[in-house]
Amino acid sequence: MLHKQVEKLMGNRFEISVIGPDENWCTQKINLAIEEIKRIERLLTTFSNESITFEINENAGFQPVKVPDEVFGLIQRCQMLSKITQGAFDISYGGIDKKFWNFDLKMTALPDPEAAKKSVELINYENIILDETNKTVFLKKKGMRIGFGGIGKGYAAEMAKRKLIENGVESGIVNAAGDLSAWGYQENGAPWTIGIADPNLRTSTFSTFQITNTSVATSGNYEKFVMINNKKYSHTIDPKTGYPVRGIKSVTIIAENAEIADALATPVTVMGIEVGLDFINQLKHIGCIIIDDNDRKYFSNNIKLT
Repeated sequence: MLHKQVEKLMGNRFEISVIGPDENWCTQKINLAIEEIKRIERLLTTFSNESITFEINENAGFQPVKVPDEVFGLIQRCQMLSKITQGAFDISYGGIDKKFWNFDLKMTALPDPEAAKKSVELINYENIILDETNKTVFLKKKGMRIGFGGIGKGYAAEMAKRKLIENGVESGIVNAAGDLSAWGYQENGAPWTIGIADPNLRTSTFSTFQITNTSVATSGNYEKFVMINNKKYSHTIDPKTGYPVRGIKSVTIIAENAEIADALATPVTVMGIEVGLDFINQLKHIGCIIIDDNDRKYFSNNIKLT
């Protein structure tokens, strides 16, 4: 039987679906996945002064912080992503000055371009210093902050999937607010059917496709934005300019791993259509669908919608 459970975790809606012999068995397994996601949230959150992320940020400009191997490995992978995207992905975005881009209804005008650029001057992944021998993380400049908003949900989905597989779940889906990882098959033996959200109407889909042992992540300007002078400005900030990215409504990444899918969606948005697609086309086993502001759809060469 297929059993689903919805929980609010990491500030997002998680839906965990597993196939098992009965509801009790499925619930027990799902609870293991929920505990794993809560464990990751405690590690990565910036909203608790007990998290390792908080400690790293508190010591910015002062001293390195020793971190668990798991967190060190995640930050290492983030740094690698920053290098290959030339900074379009950068976990030091946490240092952005929030007074410019709070994306609430009170925001009625754009900030001065120079002030906006100054607001992102602490964003620079090269100032995150990793010591592999001692497993320490050091933020070179005072006021720097890291955050895992661009990769955390995908990482949690991937780790929850791993926990479920370790505990005998052969088929299921972990859906972390649209960043999802699916494995195995439906009860009828068919692959899972996944829908890609229509950026103009979030409750509907513009395309569906079948996957197994695959992950999908979508980043869209419909998630959080403001309208100024009849133009939409999304919550995705270009770390080089300090201004929101425009021109793209949504980016969907299809990959083998939910962490990678989640992490690539934002930098492709920042890069823009031409550069973003060229970048994805150089990566093996990764597909991309982009919808621009005029609802035109663009597909990477290596995407396989079957």
